[in-house]
Order: sequence, then C-alpha cells, then structure tokens
Amino acid sequence: RVEAIKQDILNTTSEYAREKAQERLGKLTGGVAVIKVGGSSEVEVSELKDRIDDALCATRAAIDEGIVPGGGVALLNSLKALKELKGENFDQNIGIKIIKEAIKMPAKIICNNAGFEGSVVVDKIQQEENPNVGFDAHTGEYTDLIERGIIDPTKVVRTAIIDSAGIASLMITSEAMIVEEKEAAPPAPAGGAPGMGGMGGMGGMF
Repeated sequence: RVEAIKQDILNTTSEYAREKAQERLGKLTGGVAVIKVGGSSEVEVSELKDRIDDALCATRAAIDEGIVPGGGVALLNSLKALKELKGENFDQNIGIKIIKEAIKMPAKIICNNAGFEGSVVVDKIQQEENPNVGFDAHTGEYTDLIERGIIDPTKVVRTAIIDSAGIASLMITSEAMIVEEKEAAPPAPAGGAPGMGGMGGMGGMF
C-alpha cells in the first residue's frame, strides 16, 4: 500500500492530491509523538506552542522539497540567475530591477534587526564562492549556514516568492490602495531639557 501511494505522488499533477497522498503516506509510515508544552504563564505557553507548530510545519515542508541556507542567503544566491536577465521592454526591465532589490531585503532586515549594517553584510555574502556561506546574526560571524543549522525549507522560500509576486501583480493592476496614515511625530518641547529651566541658574556652578 505504501508503494502504491508513493507512485500516486509521483504520477499526480494535482497539488491537492499530492498533499493528501503525502498525508496518507505519513500516517502509514510515521509514528505518533506527544509534545508537552509547559511554562510559567499562559502567554509563555502560547508562544512556545506557536513555536512548536511553526517547527512542525517547517519540518514537513523540508521533507517535501529539502532545505536551503537560511537567513535570506538562498534568495541572494538566486540573484546570479537574474544577473544577465533582460526584459523585452522598459517596463519588464524595471520589474527585474525591483525584484533584484527586493530579494536582498530579508537578509538586510535580519542583520539590521540584530544591530548590524545589512547592506554591508549582503555585499560580503554575495562575494562568497560557497553558496552555503551566510551571516549568523546571533554570533556576528560569516559561516556555513547548513553546518550551523540555520536553514529554510525550500518549499517555504519558493512559495514566498510566488505569493509575493501574486500580491505585487494585484497591487499593480489595482486602481487604488488603502493604507494606514502615519501619525506625525509630536514637536519637540521648546527650551532646555525638562527641569533645567533653559539653563538659567547654572551660574552657581562656577
């Protein structure tokens, strides 16, 4: 029965049928595990549960299509394929340029949030010959991310690009978009710092 399901997975052209067949295969071949989550508060337990759910989903995705280096490095590696890509017209070339910049953003944001200069890190990674080398934002080191265990499921990275392209296409063809208006920052108070009275009374310090 297991071999028959494996053959169905290879032969089907329906993504839905493939997912269902993989679920059936998992139930037939996999074991059952119970993960108990504990914590000192309901908030902590909820966060841990969400982390475990994310890890399980990432593991299933990795089983489906394998893994790639994490930290946005896989996307940076894809820039090599776009390097010589030329559009058929001006608009397509603009689109290619936008994608090239957008692909760098995940790695930049990770580094910026960790207190590093994202643009510098991205440029350094792009000079590496080993496609697995990236930046470990936890330690501040350039290292082989696969060996370090910093990975992304290939399926997650692939679907992220496809979904992003779909959203961008929808926005381009929309006549109008609704966004939240940014609140203006309140003006800084006049005079010196609070409690300093415009620096008057400093004479007694000399």
